[in-house]
Amino acid sequence: MLANHWTELSTFYKYPEAIKKLIYTTNPIESLNSTIKRKTKSKGSFSTVDSEFKVMYLSTQEVQNKWKRSRVRSSSEIYPQLCIFFSEIMEKYTK
Repeated sequence: MLANHWTELSTFYKYPEAIKKLIYTTNPIESLNSTIKRKTKSKGSFSTVDSEFKVMYLSTQEVQNKWKRSRVRSSSEIYPQLCIFFSEIMEKYTK
């Protein structure tokens, strides 16, 4: 199975460590899912569906607030690497 999809999987590994960390730590869907899962698991069971939706909603709000406050660490190191690996995309946003 892994051998069949190695081309797609290995794409991530061609980047320098700083870019891999940026990609890994800023995946919003994974971040949101893990936060919701952590919050709902810690509660055990919910008395109503509404109470579970409230926890999920509040978790979403918490993640959004965290994203607003976050900054990219080592951006002076990462920026030149992003320009090398993603030159066409970076040109759009740096003009």
